Amino acid sequence: MSTIAKQRLMFALLCFVWGTTWITMKQGTAHVPPAMFSGLRWTTAGIIQLAAIGFTQGRLNIPWHAVKQVLVISVLINSANQLFMLYGLRYVGSGLGAVINCALTPLALLGFALLNGQERINRRVIIAMLLGVVGILVLFGPAAMSGRLDGMALFGALCIVFGTLAYCGGSVMARPYTASMNPHLLAGMINLFGGLQLIPISLIFEPGALASLQLDWGWIAWSSWFFLLIPASLGASTIFMILVRDWGASKAGSFAFISPIIAVFEGLVLSGEALHPVDAIGMTLMLVAAWVALRKA
Repeated sequence: MSTIAKQRLMFALLCFVWGTTWITMKQGTAHVPPAMFSGLRWTTAGIIQLAAIGFTQGRLNIPWHAVKQVLVISVLINSANQLFMLYGLRYVGSGLGAVINCALTPLALLGFALLNGQERINRRVIIAMLLGVVGILVLFGPAAMSGRLDGMALFGALCIVFGTLAYCGGSVMARPYTASMNPHLLAGMINLFGGLQLIPISLIFEPGALASLQLDWGWIAWSSWFFLLIPASLGASTIFMILVRDWGASKAGSFAFISPIIAVFEGLVLSGEALHPVDAIGMTLMLVAAWVALRKA
């Protein structure tokens, strides 16, 4: 299989996994304090990733000179992102959360990459971004905004905005390190550092955090946690780092144009939801946007 084919396969897996996480996160944090739920997940993922590297390679070649920078990246990608996103989902529906995140992600990744000199703007990128954002708004906008956006819902929406910006900023900061570090090692360090920061935050500030360490969560929370741990944390987070290295942040971030479509079809299959003509228009625009973003210049 060629390198391009492998990259596209990884991208497809990334889109599929991250297209199924919104409902899962909301279900899990309904039973467990969000920071503890996420902290244990990312800490476990980091330990597994680093242990696997150490086992297969005989040792961990940790670049100690970069630990401080990776720690900052982990704060943005995991700690801040997860705190803002999970608490935001407590006050807004998963649909509105997906709209905000998916519409903002590719734009913010491109903006941060331009500010850091990693990418240059061109007509193809502009067309892809416009098509994708319009498609997302057509697909999700009316349903997401049909309810009254009261004070707490507005607070939740702002949390998701800040969480998305933190993730995008950290992803762009991580790209230079993907060139000099094994992306599996980088992802493991980011996951471990980010998770370890969330656990004490949860114990200090979240009611019920200490009791949740008894791990009596119930099958819904546990099934959500294992899904988020294995495909999402162990798989998708590493894939994203590889694609950021090979493609750049904004091109890798075009997963945000496809993941919502996966979420829609998940609702069709699992919940018997209807697909309306306007939905088909929105999804078509998003797929065209992804095609424009991913095709060769």
